Amino acid sequence: MNDDDRMQQIDTLLSHVWLVRTFLKHSEEAEEDEELCEIHRALYDFMLALGGPLANKDSAAYLKQAKKKISKLRAATKLFREIQPEISSHTNFKMAAVSLFTAVEQVDQLLGN
Repeated sequence: MNDDDRMQQIDTLLSHVWLVRTFLKHSEEAEEDEELCEIHRALYDFMLALGGPLANKDSAAYLKQAKKKISKLRAATKLFREIQPEISSHTNFKMAAVSLFTAVEQVDQLLGN
């Protein structure tokens, strides 16, 4: 798989991250929980950092930036999985945790980590 293909696959996976971020950002629980706000901000920051290279179709810069920022994305995912049961036991939150973890794990694999 070449770098352009990896960039496109990562961007596809980030559509899941974006949906989780949007769900968390607009949840009532986010209004009351600072950690949850930190999580949706971290998800946004990761995707924002990749927007320029994606728009420029610069897969080398995209992958370099993704590797630089992946640790923060992993940390946000880990934190969400840890605090999710305390925040809500609703199926939407459970599925958001699974979706986020799965997408980030696959992004990590595509980055060679």
